[in-house]
Amino acid sequence: MTDAPEPAARKRRSRRSADAAGGSPRALLAVLPYALRYRGRIAGVAVALTAAAAATLAVPMALRRVVDFGFTPEAAGLINQYFVALVGVAAVLALASGARYYFVTTLGERVVADLREKVFAHLTRLDASFFDKARVGELMSRLTADLTQMRAGFATTAAGAARNFLIFLGAVGLMIFTSPKLSAFVLIAIPVIVLPLVASGRMVRKRSRAAQDTLAEATAYASENLSAVRVMQAYNAEAATAGRYAAAAEEAYEAACKAAAARSRLTTIVIFLVFLSVVAILWFGANDVIAGRMTSGFLSQFLLYALLAASALSELSQVWGEIAAAGGAAERVTEILAVEPQIAAPPVPAALPSPTRGEIRFENVSFAYPGRPDDPALAAIDVSIAPGRTTAIVGPSGAGKTTLLQLLQRFYDPSAGRILLDGVDVRTVAPADLRARIRNVPQDAAIFAISIADNIRYGRPEASLEEVRDAACKAAADEFIRALPEGYDTKPGERGVTLSGGQRQRIAIARAILSNAPVLLLDEATSALDAENEAQVQSALDTAMKGRTTVVIAHRLATVLKADRILVLDGGRIVEEGDHASLVARSGLYARLARLQFGAAPEAAASQDAAE
Repeated sequence: MTDAPEPAARKRRSRRSADAAGGSPRALLAVLPYALRYRGRIAGVAVALTAAAAATLAVPMALRRVVDFGFTPEAAGLINQYFVALVGVAAVLALASGARYYFVTTLGERVVADLREKVFAHLTRLDASFFDKARVGELMSRLTADLTQMRAGFATTAAGAARNFLIFLGAVGLMIFTSPKLSAFVLIAIPVIVLPLVASGRMVRKRSRAAQDTLAEATAYASENLSAVRVMQAYNAEAATAGRYAAAAEEAYEAACKAAAARSRLTTIVIFLVFLSVVAILWFGANDVIAGRMTSGFLSQFLLYALLAASALSELSQVWGEIAAAGGAAERVTEILAVEPQIAAPPVPAALPSPTRGEIRFENVSFAYPGRPDDPALAAIDVSIAPGRTTAIVGPSGAGKTTLLQLLQRFYDPSAGRILLDGVDVRTVAPADLRARIRNVPQDAAIFAISIADNIRYGRPEASLEEVRDAACKAAADEFIRALPEGYDTKPGERGVTLSGGQRQRIAIARAILSNAPVLLLDEATSALDAENEAQVQSALDTAMKGRTTVVIAHRLATVLKADRILVLDGGRIVEEGDHASLVARSGLYARLARLQFGAAPEAAASQDAAE
């Protein structure tokens, strides 16, 4: 568990993010390529919007004729015709509105689904250095809350904006046709109304962006703690954790309130200015009717168009705020899509030999993690690992053992030197091609909330159930899997929570066996197990190691006694190498570690341990 970020620090991050992003919702333009794939739905939206706007604009003309002809018996026939026509207009408006809602909603859902797929696929391709700094909970917030905000802004809200814009343009045009003089007052008032709208848009977007950033922080904190719920409960930290999350959620609420306040101020100003202009126009029009320069019907028509234009413009002010909020969410999503993986396939990848022998060579390799450039994890590593042999790597914590395996799988690239697999520099090979030849069994095996069978065939989804069972048998896992309630179809829960440590390790070993990769990496694969489970897992590992180049990392020296070769790391350098007996005889670091684990006579104790 980790504490929630300090509120002030989070506010600074949100403020920096908002200030760094541009000054308009143009980030939504990045969504257009996804929408343009569905031109048929866009055409449907356009037709429906046009029909709805035209039907709305036809109502004032009918009203003008009714008013001018008067409500007299002689005009009854015409009035009936106009009202019948209004029924037809209402039908067109209803059908067009329903069609618009359908096309807009399905288009928005489709675009957001495509974006979710795109963002998630992009995340799966980013390198380890990105995830060293990113928080999974925050990334999930971008996949969910931000994309939902974008859907509302790009689809529903944008369509509403287009409808109101069409009505506004049509109403202004028909106002000019009805009375150029009164329309002049409207045209003078428009800039007064629009300028506050544009000026306030940036502030609204910044506030919305800050609210989204704060919500993402709270989501990340919740995700992190719920993933470690047993640790939380074991330490009676429920109340403290809930309190810290409540503080984070309260801050997200406050940020959302600030965004809402900015939008409400914008809406208030615009609506007041709009209807103030309508009152002024009505006053001038009433004087024209009294003077005989305009009929009551024309004034009624003009007034309705003015009201339509005013209503559309006030709606646009609210829509602008929502689009600005969606623009902030779009920036957060496009930030992810803009990240280029530092570990990528070269333009023309080199081919690894087939079949791969598994010969590994580190040539003068040095490396420092991106977050700690002044603290080298490895320095001048120069070593060869023979194909088909077992090489153990031992040393104190922080010596660089796991880093070697991460570089071999090309999760990072060396700061200096190069790594070769069968004589080919791994940086010249497509990462997918390289990793298909390497399988890793870590100390904490990754088990997913899918069936046991799918966990074993993870990485090789086309494998048959018979192949899965064969791999499980070789990994000493078949017996306990068959005893589960649904056998191979059992879902072990998130992170395999319903399985023991030994069971999770054997499933991970079965996964490695099924892939049949020529290089096997074992990173403390048995260190967290009890004696019985360790014996079962070690037996499964012995099967998995046959015929493969195997690199074993272990703190417990008893697990590496059978290794063909042992490398001793300390401070990122290889300080010793040889087999167990020769290393004990040198009285160096390995001998000191052996004395700590086996006692005063490490050779005898080790021999007894190996025999067991």
